[in-house]
Amino acid sequence: MASFTELDQTIIACQRCPRLREYCNQVAQTRRAAYAHQDYWGKPVPGFGDPQAWLWIIGLAPGAHGSNRTGRMFTGDCSGDFLFAALHRAGLASQPASIWRDDGLHLNGVYISAAGRCAPPQNKPSPEELKACRSYLLDELALLARVRAILTLGKIAYDATWTMLRAAGSPLPVVMPGFTHGASFRSGEIEVHASYHVSQQNTFTGKLTPAMFDSLLGQLKDGEAH
Repeated sequence: MASFTELDQTIIACQRCPRLREYCNQVAQTRRAAYAHQDYWGKPVPGFGDPQAWLWIIGLAPGAHGSNRTGRMFTGDCSGDFLFAALHRAGLASQPASIWRDDGLHLNGVYISAAGRCAPPQNKPSPEELKACRSYLLDELALLARVRAILTLGKIAYDATWTMLRAAGSPLPVVMPGFTHGASFRSGEIEVHASYHVSQQNTFTGKLTPAMFDSLLGQLKDGEAH
């Protein structure tokens, strides 16, 4: 893949998974009452951020009324509210909220994408659907030449990152460390870290707190500084 612009266009036009395309289109047409006046994006969602990023954040997939509505990863829902507030506190985002794809938000040293690029029903993409998206992660890996750390949000993203690195021929430990918040492993020059997902289910129950996430981002920044 020659450029991020070409990759973005390829992702947006993707029709690999009929179930997901049908679901995203249906959600975009019916809409949630609170957003009835808005035009939903309704297409696969590309990654975004700093092309020279040292940190790559990989999530699960777009939210039906978040990214599938706004057209930008982690934008327009509670997961994004938590994530971008933390990135702003860490000096990695220009503003603490991500509302719409053209709201002026800029990331500093960070690129964000996901294991899946279409909103899945019940937030559960099938293994086949995740496999269909794997080439997009591989393309991003090739383009993100300066990445030194990957932060995976949730077990699906963690597993997808391991599989992506294996498919790329990157060196890996003999056994993948089990997923938990704070788990990590090295793949060549890249350190992969795991966090609980920034979902409302985790953040509202206290399974993942702002302090926990801030601490993890701080560790990553300290590692980059050294």
